[in-house]
Amino acid sequence: MQLERRLIGVRAALRELRADSGTVALVPTMGALHKGHIALVARAREVADHVVASIFVNPTQFGEGEDFDSYPRTEEEDAAKLEAAGCNLLWAPRPEEVYPAGFSTTISLTGVTEGLCGASRPGHFDGVATVVAKLFNQIRPDYALFGEKDYQQLALIRRMARDLDFEIEIVGVPTVREADGLALSSRNAYLSAEERERAVALPDALAETATAILRGESSADAIIAAKAKLFEAGFATVDYIELRDAETLEPVETAERPARLLAAARIGKTRLIDNIAVEKG
Repeated sequence: MQLERRLIGVRAALRELRADSGTVALVPTMGALHKGHIALVARAREVADHVVASIFVNPTQFGEGEDFDSYPRTEEEDAAKLEAAGCNLLWAPRPEEVYPAGFSTTISLTGVTEGLCGASRPGHFDGVATVVAKLFNQIRPDYALFGEKDYQQLALIRRMARDLDFEIEIVGVPTVREADGLALSSRNAYLSAEERERAVALPDALAETATAILRGESSADAIIAAKAKLFEAGFATVDYIELRDAETLEPVETAERPARLLAAARIGKTRLIDNIAVEKG
């Protein structure tokens, strides 16, 4: 696996990869890789001839008081995992390579970014959209793979790719979970042993709420019960639990069309997000 830190170098490497007219899949990450990221690489190998992964802890998607400085940075271990998974090229730029002096452009979306994490993390999705657009222009992939755990982010990227005419197929990959159901996340490393044990209440609450909604119970009542379950389990705050249309992310009250139940809650100092599909049949 080749490692590049300069834009001129990664573009030269990409020319070599494409010399045989093969296709390229991009797996963007912020590092601290786990089995969920490796599942993205595995899927990328299925859809394309060559796999490029990026590791970049993007400062513009972190708000004031968030964990940019403490976010886990484990590049050496991450590179070994990527190479073992069959990645061909690792793009690990320094901040000044992505945001050179005088950088002043931001991409902002409406609609899919409203509410949910867009409400509790102002400016977050502008940072996500901007850095992903830069990655798309730097790598020019045929495919780009993102996990469904960050479902609002996935919806944003699909919308941006359509709106800005990126000739890239956006591939969503199902959430990878621990044996007890907790969604894998780099931030799970922040959990104490006790918090980790209690954190499973989040996927459990979502599953119970989805079942209740599909049985015809009021989504509002089911969500109230889910929030109570989380507080009882020791969660400090619940940012949201909401039922949204699976494609547009518009709020819905029933699952007559494919829907998604999304949640964000904080246990100890760790903010966890999760979501599950809610659809008949």
